[in-house]
Amino acid sequence: MAYSEDHIALAAEYALGTLDADERIRAETMMSDDEGFAAVVHAWERKLAVLNQMVGSIEPRPEVWDRIRIAIGHAGPQAPLVLPDAPPPAVAAVEQSTVAADTSNVIRLSAQARRWRNVATVTSAIAAALVAIIAVGAYQPDLLPDGIRPKPRTQVVEVKTPVPAPASAQYVAVLQKDSGAPAFILTVDGATKNFTVRKVGAQPEPGKSFELWIVSDRLQRPRSLGVIGSNDFTARPVLSSYDSEIVDKATYAVTVEPEGGSPTGVATGPIVFTGKLIESVPPASAPPR
Repeated sequence: MAYSEDHIALAAEYALGTLDADERIRAETMMSDDEGFAAVVHAWERKLAVLNQMVGSIEPRPEVWDRIRIAIGHAGPQAPLVLPDAPPPAVAAVEQSTVAADTSNVIRLSAQARRWRNVATVTSAIAAALVAIIAVGAYQPDLLPDGIRPKPRTQVVEVKTPVPAPASAQYVAVLQKDSGAPAFILTVDGATKNFTVRKVGAQPEPGKSFELWIVSDRLQRPRSLGVIGSNDFTARPVLSSYDSEIVDKATYAVTVEPEGGSPTGVATGPIVFTGKLIESVPPASAPPR
């Protein structure tokens, strides 16, 4: 089965552990229902396992726990429980009369509920009888009287089995600074060269934009692939104008530019994240390795 760039990015983020609770439940549901998608996730886990060696465990500072206790209301002793005073006799008598009135209302409502249950029982019986007649008419129509026996019908149905399109290779690049946490995940479809950028940990500065560039020794200078949008996913087809060998072996870089991108078509800001493509999902015709 061919998966979209969004599915590939979802599988990658599941392997990285960067999904929120709702997205993780969605991914696990797809894995349980779709063996192909589960295989994509496992392939990601094998490809990205080296990232676990890049990140060490960090123990939070003691003041972090103090702020958490204050936020949930457990920083100080709890107030003692105070029971209300008993009502005076006059109020108690009024309350007893109110309880008696409520009891009569409950009895009245109970009788109404019994009536509705009886109506529901009769309705359910009628529905069950209709279902039985329909079932008998579908599977053993000879058992029905002539008046309600369905007339036989002949219907010719032509079933065309769709021919699945061969799955294309999928490539991914983790764009990060040195060995730090991933900032963006770039996925490229090997057949169409359409790419998707998934924002993971990068946060733009106010009045600035992230811009993606392709860098190759076969190009005279880095070429802009456009500004990375503010949404979680940015998809573009601009790589289709480049040769496959350039796309596969290029370095992909992200710079910080003025809002809306470089005004000159040349990178003006610092390079903050880089990465290179690796093959994450081979084409369907590729032999197993």
